[in-house]
Amino acid sequence: MLDHLVYGVSDLKAGQADLDARLGVRPSEGGSHPGRGTHNALLDLGGGAYLEVIAPDPAQPPPAEARAHGLDAMRTAGLISWAARGTNLEARVAAARAAGYDPGAVRPMSRLRPDGGRVEWRLTRRDGPPAGDGLVPFLIDWGDTPHPAESAAHGCTLVQFRGLHPRPDAVRPLLKALGVDLEVVTADAPALSVVIDCPKGRVELR
Repeated sequence: MLDHLVYGVSDLKAGQADLDARLGVRPSEGGSHPGRGTHNALLDLGGGAYLEVIAPDPAQPPPAEARAHGLDAMRTAGLISWAARGTNLEARVAAARAAGYDPGAVRPMSRLRPDGGRVEWRLTRRDGPPAGDGLVPFLIDWGDTPHPAESAAHGCTLVQFRGLHPRPDAVRPLLKALGVDLEVVTADAPALSVVIDCPKGRVELR
């Protein structure tokens, strides 16, 4: 179900350099999100999943609405969200609402690649604070668009992905309503944790 992990940074170039130093692979340029005030870089994790490094885009004016994933309020770099891949998103949203969780409306999205091409997809986005303190994903459907993992920087492999939370039982019903599976273990503070095999060895990101 994992499509991609969202890793927020305040400056994209600095974030790419930091991950290159830690992992031994520099995330490749992804492009900008017109009107959303963000741009990104991508790192393939194998198995059809990838890491999206996202930051405010200084080349764009401030967006009309808050940047996605709580990026405006972020103070330190780290994992801030994740996406679960699916199809028939409207049906998935209806089923989740019937089970007691509202994942938000389905929205069309796009990104301009550095070569001038456009990438398009659809996703769910809810208003308000992140559900489950950021452990509950949004849904994404790439349709006929080639998956970004195919063109992202290669060299890393996902080993483990799980959620950490002081009250796991408060998060699990939301995941179940959405129809996704994520291991959630007890910890002092909410966080997403991923372990990656890379040229620098086995590295954990949070």
